[in-house]
Amino acid sequence: EQEALLSDLIIGAVLVHGAKAPKLISNELVSHLKKGSVLVDIAIDQGGCFEDSKATTHADPTYKVHESIFYCVANMPGALPLTSTYALSNATLPYALALANKGWKKALSENSGLAKGLNVHNGQITYKAVAQAHGMASVEMDFSL
Repeated sequence: EQEALLSDLIIGAVLVHGAKAPKLISNELVSHLKKGSVLVDIAIDQGGCFEDSKATTHADPTYKVHESIFYCVANMPGALPLTSTYALSNATLPYALALANKGWKKALSENSGLAKGLNVHNGQITYKAVAQAHGMASVEMDFSL
């Protein structure tokens, strides 16, 4: 809290895979921040990590809470679509090639990162955090099948 009270800019970038972002900055704390401080919520696509976060757009990106300015644009990469598409394509191409060349079971059994991307199989949730977020049970995926 002390660091937040001294800050001009707070960037929230919390990611809990498969779950909503935890709320790290309360409305009460915002009420004590410096006048004109800016809060940028990168986690807005996962529900936001500030209590006062609400999704905005590139056309109308900011709003005020107390004397602080919030920037909570959903899909922030959309501001630079060509660059973000290029980066996303480069990051995902190896996974797509593995799936295409090996089939999904073999690709996932050989690559733990890819396996962590499986959320549902045969109607059952395989990702524990996703199941918890929805109040449902999860099952372990057995790739030896």
